[in-house]
Amino acid sequence: MKLYFTSAAAAVVLMGGIGAALAESVVVVQPEQETVVREYIKREPLASVNLLGVELKLGSSVPDTVELREVPDVKYRVAVINDQTVLVDPETRQIVEVLH
Repeated sequence: MKLYFTSAAAAVVLMGGIGAALAESVVVVQPEQETVVREYIKREPLASVNLLGVELKLGSSVPDTVELREVPDVKYRVAVINDQTVLVDPETRQIVEVLH
């Protein structure tokens, strides 16, 4: 019986760790940040970079050849790729949001 409780406790701790890890990897872009980015793009239009074979989805990597533009008061950088505006984490160069 003691072994069962020990195993159950270990499973709960492990599941809690997995949940915490998943929560850390999820990026939530606040609506206010999206609004700031959209207004910035209207004021400072960016030329679209055409990249063949690049899928624009969350977690996709943006090549080093794509210039990322800093937006005031926003943690992420912005680029326009294949006529789609994307927010990119400047440290990992991964897409965190595709603005439609």
